[in-house]
Amino acid sequence: MDAPEEPQPPVVYTMENKPIVTCAGDQNLFTSVYPTLSQQLPREPMEWRRSYGRAPKMIHLESNFVQFKEELLPKEGNKALLTFPFLHIYWTECCDTEVYKATVKDDLTKWQNVLKAHSSVDWLIVVVENDAKKKNKTNILPRTSIVDKIRNDFCNKQSDRCVVLSDPLKDSSRTQESWNAFLTKLRTLLLMSFTKNLGKFEDDMRTLREKRTEPGWSFCEYFMVQEELAFVFEMLQQFEDALVQYDELDALFSQYVVNFGAGDGANWLTFFCQPVKSWNGLVLRKPIDMEKRELIQRQEATLLDLRSYLFSRQCTLLLFLQRPWEVAQRALELLHSCVQELKLLEVSVPPGALDCWVFLSCLEVLQRIEGCCDRAQIDSNIAHMVGLWSYAMEKLKSLGYLCGLVSEKGPNSEDLNRTVDLLAGLGAERPETANTAQSPYKKLQEALSSVEAFEKHYLDLSHATIEMYTSIGRIRSAKLVGKDLAEFYMRKRSPQKAEMYLQGALKNYLAEGWALPVTHTRKQLAECQKHLGQMENYLQTSSLLASDHHLTEEERKYFCQEILSYASQQEDNPGHKVVLPMHSFARLKDLHFDPPNAVVHAGGVLTVEITVCSQMPIPVHVDQIAVNVHFSIEKNNYRKTAEWLTKHKTSNGIITFPAEASLFPASQNSLPALELSEMLERSPSDNSLHTTGIICRNVHMLLRRQESVSSLEAPSGLALEDGAHVLKCSSVTLQPGANKIEFRTQAKEPGTYTLRQLRASVGPVWFVLAHIHPIVQYDVYSQEPQLHVEPLADSLLAGIPQKVKFTVTTGHYAVKNGDSLQLSNVEAMLILCQAENRAVVYSNSREECSSALLRIQSSDKVTSIGLPAAPAYHVIEFELEVLSLPSAPASGGDTSILGTPEPHRKQKDMQRTDHSMVTTDHKVSIDCPWSIYSTVIALTFSVPFRTTHTLLSAGTRKYVQVRVQNLSELDFELSDSKLEDMGHAADLRLTPLNTQSQQTLYSVRAEILPAAGAEYCRTGSLCSLEVSITRLADLLDVDKDEALVESEEYFSTKLMYEVVDNSSNWAVCGKSCGVISMPVAAQATHRVHMEVMPLFAGYLPLPDVRLFKYLPHHSAHASQLDADSWIENDSLSVDKHLDDQLDCSSVRSRGSTHSASSSEHKGLPMPRLQALPAGQVFNSSTGMQILVIPSQDDHVLEVSVT
Repeated sequence: MDAPEEPQPPVVYTMENKPIVTCAGDQNLFTSVYPTLSQQLPREPMEWRRSYGRAPKMIHLESNFVQFKEELLPKEGNKALLTFPFLHIYWTECCDTEVYKATVKDDLTKWQNVLKAHSSVDWLIVVVENDAKKKNKTNILPRTSIVDKIRNDFCNKQSDRCVVLSDPLKDSSRTQESWNAFLTKLRTLLLMSFTKNLGKFEDDMRTLREKRTEPGWSFCEYFMVQEELAFVFEMLQQFEDALVQYDELDALFSQYVVNFGAGDGANWLTFFCQPVKSWNGLVLRKPIDMEKRELIQRQEATLLDLRSYLFSRQCTLLLFLQRPWEVAQRALELLHSCVQELKLLEVSVPPGALDCWVFLSCLEVLQRIEGCCDRAQIDSNIAHMVGLWSYAMEKLKSLGYLCGLVSEKGPNSEDLNRTVDLLAGLGAERPETANTAQSPYKKLQEALSSVEAFEKHYLDLSHATIEMYTSIGRIRSAKLVGKDLAEFYMRKRSPQKAEMYLQGALKNYLAEGWALPVTHTRKQLAECQKHLGQMENYLQTSSLLASDHHLTEEERKYFCQEILSYASQQEDNPGHKVVLPMHSFARLKDLHFDPPNAVVHAGGVLTVEITVCSQMPIPVHVDQIAVNVHFSIEKNNYRKTAEWLTKHKTSNGIITFPAEASLFPASQNSLPALELSEMLERSPSDNSLHTTGIICRNVHMLLRRQESVSSLEAPSGLALEDGAHVLKCSSVTLQPGANKIEFRTQAKEPGTYTLRQLRASVGPVWFVLAHIHPIVQYDVYSQEPQLHVEPLADSLLAGIPQKVKFTVTTGHYAVKNGDSLQLSNVEAMLILCQAENRAVVYSNSREECSSALLRIQSSDKVTSIGLPAAPAYHVIEFELEVLSLPSAPASGGDTSILGTPEPHRKQKDMQRTDHSMVTTDHKVSIDCPWSIYSTVIALTFSVPFRTTHTLLSAGTRKYVQVRVQNLSELDFELSDSKLEDMGHAADLRLTPLNTQSQQTLYSVRAEILPAAGAEYCRTGSLCSLEVSITRLADLLDVDKDEALVESEEYFSTKLMYEVVDNSSNWAVCGKSCGVISMPVAAQATHRVHMEVMPLFAGYLPLPDVRLFKYLPHHSAHASQLDADSWIENDSLSVDKHLDDQLDCSSVRSRGSTHSASSSEHKGLPMPRLQALPAGQVFNSSTGMQILVIPSQDDHVLEVSVT
């Protein structure tokens, strides 16, 4: 302890650092046990329980045992954990009391006083027992006496701080037990010190972090403090916890940079905004870059210095954790974020410096990973590394463009000066890579040295990147690198090499529907094709670019003018034709036929109007627009008459063509819709919004690679069809947008004409739509004249005038004045001639052309109908009335049928069944002017009635019953029916017994509703009865009687209603009858409400509602009596003269004993009730029943069953 102080070397922060344990006392003794101690201490793991609920871990403890010196004890404010002694041990093998008192005790006292002065409470006293010394000293005290004295003197309340180590150098069981006890105690005390001091350090660090909003707070100081914690975890081989510390520092610094970009900058960030003067890349080949760490500690580090050092530490820990692929992933994120952070902090960076730094860093990371992994691991994890290869290639390309290494003439003096400045910023090569042939430094220096060297390195990087992307299935990225290569070759004047890469990229973009990349690649491809002299391909690409709305208007006009210039230059060579697809030049939108059904007769005129949308940005003069038409005659063409074609063709004549999706075979319409969500990030401290954005939740569905298809940029291979049938339109100027073009043709040969190919010519350049889809056709027909006769009704009725429609389809025959139809007369069927009969002439499209009166002349055998003049392929329509005469009744039998033809006529025999009408056919022969043959038509008439009669005898009287049955669907009114004696017998008298049918005048409806709130009627509970009386007709003759009352506005009559229940199922509560004044008008309704009570349960029939006419007495004193009182007393007299004719509707008095009440008014004039005749009242409630459920309180249940 008293040795002179020696200067201490600086602490080297490497993985060899271990927790410091000081050793005081007998140094020779410690030296003798040190080998065993250092070997045995880390063998057994200890469970380390930490605060804040963190999971316990098993750790192996190692220590760096150093001689105790007061200078090693931490001073106030020192936050360096690595130089902090966690435990102090005092070693002694004293076994003599005198020696203990003379030297050891004083030395222990001085040692403890120094520890107390520095507030150090982590100490241990080790007493080593040595049997050899006991034998040499006969007067020594037992070992326990020395230990007891030490415990009494120094370990008053901590007796466990003094341990005994017995014969540590011997190989015995007793020695091993002693070692185990000592090591357990040492590990426990060491772990306790760790936990306590580390916890205090974390609390201090947390307090320092919470002061980050104060003006004097420094990130660099805090960085060094938290890195001390990371060093301690690394020292304990807790690499995951050490990595967390660096990740927290990374996140904290990144957040401050983002806040600075948003206008909330911290003062200490100005230290990192100093201009970048060195860009030598990442240093990953040593555990700690002390040079950059010192820059951070002195607050002199640039942003790149801080990021480089921070990532190097993360890389070291990740490699210890055997996660090299995460190093590659983090490196790529770091490089991109550094570029953005330099922009946010507005750091001055020389041109190309950042490209050099990124290039060197990419290669450094790749070589560091390759150095710790074998080839098989690298090949299986290319996906993690290819991003770095691609980024390095991109930055090397930028450097090549910047330094003039890609230009055709090579670098100029300015480019050379820039290259020298960039290489100077790299500094000298680091010693650890000086002997490496392919170090990043040497590669960059060589690549910038000459054009040839740059091309070699760039092509090697590009091809390697493409190969990697292809091997892992990232075809899009491979094509993107190929585009960069194509751009490089174009600058090097090698378009033949560039075309392959551009075609591959374009093929991929077209297959997946990427519009903007397609446009950009086509521009590059057009330039390449122009240099190669591939004029047909160049014109095709130019037409696509001229119609591309992703380009500016000027760019589109340029490519359109390229096509027009080529067309004008080739006018001297008329035989040469360039055929291009039409979809890029113009789009067929719709087509319209006139006539609309696209059916025309031979010799007729057909108009085809097409709407073409020009895709060009300027008006284009087209020499000719033509439609190639294919003619065909089908085998079943005999079916294609005008009528058949009209039924099977569209009526509007407009055919709309879908928008062509050929530009993108895998159309984006087939992809799912974007699922976009808002992303908000808030500050954890004050919940303020600091970041917002949009994320796509189904990007994995949208970016799936589609199967490649053949490129549309390949030569089209289109051919112009030749044929005799072509629709042409010459000298047309197509304006941008929709243009209507009309073709007219005269139909010649009958058949089907299919529009096959649309083409437009601009000089020798032909734009062709190879197939018009959907299929567009028009038909030309030649038709023979036809006559069609049909009844206007579903069936013709005999004995009644019926209308028949004549339709003459002229076909190719032109009807002249004087042409007529000759109809042969039939004796049993008359043709009724009317002066107003007219014939109408229609065109083939059903447009009315003219009309004229029919000229009808009849003779005994022939009826002549003069036809109006009509051109070919027109239609003449007119109507005639015909009448089928009834025949005389057949003899024999008791049945006669009206209209049965006589047997000698040439007509079909009548056919009759019990369920159908009797029909008869009349055949008419018609001679037409266009044919030498007669046309025979058959008109079928149905006999509408069936009559039967029955003769009945009753004594000397005979009753004849005649029954007439209507078999048709029409309504007939039978009037003035009578039976006559055709023989004029003198003693035969026919008396009619038919009574005049009555018309229904009133409708009565009754309805019973349960009590309010109840679902069903219950026995013993009141229910509501509603009676509706509706008048069905206006004033009739039967209403004109004494009850009719005339007022200023309407007529009314008095009726009496009565509710009676003959079955005794209901009890009527209150008035059961009354007198109402009913307006004599259709649909006049009167409603009466009363209460009834069901007496039984079950389905009960509704009470009867009866209706009477109320005939008042007109004497003078009768008016003084109250009519209602007579009704209530049941003292009204009822006219009984209709009782014999009434059945259930007969009117009876409600009470049978009314003599007492009537005696009070004996001799007084009283009103009368008159029953309404049968048929005048319709009761819609007759037969209806209502469900009545038993009351819940009933013990005896009576159920009425009806």
